[in-house]
Amino acid sequence: MEPSTPTLEGRRAALIQELEAIRDPQARLGWVVDQARQRPPLAPERRLDAHLVAGCKVRMWWIASIEDGRCRFEADSDAVTLKAMAGLVADLCNGAAPGEVAAADFIFLERLGLLRQLAESRQATVLRIVELARKFAAGRKVDQAASASTGS
Repeated sequence: MEPSTPTLEGRRAALIQELEAIRDPQARLGWVVDQARQRPPLAPERRLDAHLVAGCKVRMWWIASIEDGRCRFEADSDAVTLKAMAGLVADLCNGAAPGEVAAADFIFLERLGLLRQLAESRQATVLRIVELARKFAAGRKVDQAASASTGS
């Protein structure tokens, strides 16, 4: 899902609408996994230990950066369900301003039953990814505010 809607909130609303059309929560997760299977793997040179998500039982890479003042996230995992869910979070947040990501609401992952389809440890990893995205964005939001106030 490339950012076709300009705001994170707009992309989130479009995704929720698409997922709500799929009545069965397990089928919803299946749709998200199908999307992940179309996603190219993270390049080998990006699969660094420094990008591994701590506490995850399988390898899960999460890379956060800022490009032209906008958040950019990359995700991959040895587990297709984690690749799918982290990729969904990355796709929603990519291109968004740090303030949008820091304030983003991801409760829809639970409300639509996506998290309940995962093992407890994988649920925790997805929630950790959401928190990593928010913390990264909150830090960049502070950095941008400091730069603006100093005229840098």
